[in-house]
Amino acid sequence: MGDWRPRLIASDMDGTLLRSDDTVSERTRAELAHWRAERVPVVIATGRPPRWMLGIREVLGTGTAICANGAITLDLATLRVLGEHSLQPDVLRTVTGELRRRQPDTWFAVEYGDQFRHEPVYQPRWDVDAPGVAEATLPEMVAQPVAKLLARHERLSRDAFVELVAEVVDGRATVTHSSTDALAEISALGVTKATGLAEVSAAHGLGAGDVVFFGDMPNDLAAFAWVRDGGGHAVAMANAHPDVLAAATHVTDTNDADGVAKYLAQLR
Repeated sequence: MGDWRPRLIASDMDGTLLRSDDTVSERTRAELAHWRAERVPVVIATGRPPRWMLGIREVLGTGTAICANGAITLDLATLRVLGEHSLQPDVLRTVTGELRRRQPDTWFAVEYGDQFRHEPVYQPRWDVDAPGVAEATLPEMVAQPVAKLLARHERLSRDAFVELVAEVVDGRATVTHSSTDALAEISALGVTKATGLAEVSAAHGLGAGDVVFFGDMPNDLAAFAWVRDGGGHAVAMANAHPDVLAAATHVTDTNDADGVAKYLAQLR
């Protein structure tokens, strides 16, 4: 790896920084603390919404989280939303209407700020009874700008459904996925983890060549491309999706074997 050292560390959470039990190991905590003591910012870049940042705040205390695949920038210390790139109602109505026409059993949910709304038939997998989570009708959900539209199908395969969603969206928005389920994540056109990471890096006076980014799923691919093409390190976990492994500049160990910490230790 030569003498290259990151000036900003960025990481996905699930399948990357977090172990399978949703915790951060002591080794990883210590390694991140070392770099923070060296004044290297540690940035989270995740598909998770702001309301799921309490656990990582306990680990990092302060810093910036890029949430909802780049749509929301969050101050971890205060959990205050610093910026939000929203899908607009006209796009929401068009996309949901066409998806419902093509696949009537497609069900929807939306994220905005610290709120989550879902159709009554939509089956959330997590925090069903958490604050900010409520049922709503589709017309109610698409009547205001949102950070992320979620489309779920209970019978189609993940890849077939995501392909259908991408075909329907067709340049109106950005489609990605980070789940083993048939769940498509839809953000405003051009909004990805890459755009969020570029904004945060620029705020620190840095560019892609200063960044090491760790990831494991297709919603990390845009950030991988930005970092890789700019001369930084795009590091895939050994447990990563095949497309992510193919896009990486480097590969580290699995999330359960402290892959992030092991890679960072080599860069000291």
